Amino acid sequence: MKIGHIELPNSLFVAPMAGVTDRPFRQLCKRLGAGYAVSEMVTSRRDLWNSLKTSRRADHDGEVAPIAVQIAGTDATMMAEAAAYNIDRGAQIIDINMGCPAKTVCNKWAGSALMQDEPLALAIVEAVVAACAPRKVPVTLKMRTGWCDSERNAVTIARAAESAGVAMVTVHGRTREQGYKGRAEYDTIAAVKAALRIPVVANGDIDSPHKARDVLHLTGADAVMIGRAAQGRPWIFREIAHFLATGESLPAPEVRQAKRWLLEHLDDHYGLYGEYAGVRTARKHIGWAVRSLPGGEAFRAEMNLLETSDAQVRALADWFDRLADAHRLLPLSCAAANDDYLEQQA
Repeated sequence: MKIGHIELPNSLFVAPMAGVTDRPFRQLCKRLGAGYAVSEMVTSRRDLWNSLKTSRRADHDGEVAPIAVQIAGTDATMMAEAAAYNIDRGAQIIDINMGCPAKTVCNKWAGSALMQDEPLALAIVEAVVAACAPRKVPVTLKMRTGWCDSERNAVTIARAAESAGVAMVTVHGRTREQGYKGRAEYDTIAAVKAALRIPVVANGDIDSPHKARDVLHLTGADAVMIGRAAQGRPWIFREIAHFLATGESLPAPEVRQAKRWLLEHLDDHYGLYGEYAGVRTARKHIGWAVRSLPGGEAFRAEMNLLETSDAQVRALADWFDRLADAHRLLPLSCAAANDDYLEQQA
């Protein structure tokens, strides 16, 4: 699997998720089997580049290569400048966001809203490719199947992007109108794959090794990208890798191993965000990790009241030790738990 001249360890990707795929989370997923991870989107607005949020999103200190940064915006020149800004800070791949369905993004005509304006979308792609090509940095594109059910123009935009020099296209199998509701469809992704020569990545509702295998078969895609199913279950990547290689399911992680992974993640997380913000932003990661386990909901409610990183670490370590005394392996099928969770979100 290659993106331009960059060879990847495998074809399992971590989706860019705002407020989730920061450097510590990307590092954790890569350690647990992901071959590639894309950052949270970085704005193309120059006046926000020095903000604390953007500086954290552009922090790649110690990150395992390749470093991929997603940029978002509506002006071709500003997007080209954002690409150069992030390359200067270590980005080795630039990803253009045409997939985010959030109203705060689409109301400004960024993200998946760009799919309504094909000339503007192409102008942005061309400008970003022109900025990246002299520095030998591949450009990728993440998009949806279209704006709404009657406007599925992913194939048209993907073809234009390939002609403009994009090295890879990722398609989430929903329209902007759907958001994250309903079920992803894969026919459009298959059509995009059939129309292009560059790699195509399938995204949407891939929450188990069996689903990853089925989506690869249905679409012919070169890789799969996983988002929400990795929240609290970052070892899904090693599960999928093992299943695709052997056809056999990997046993659930040992409780004490999961504890080590999560505590190491928290340490990295606090290091990036500091004490005050780190404690508050860690709550969601801890909540995702325990939500499907026995007593997890009650523990999450107690943990959300803690105000220091030391208290969070002690509480999580003690809770997992008690769980380990009762179970050697994680006691609930995380795949089933995530299926239930994603069904609830839909």
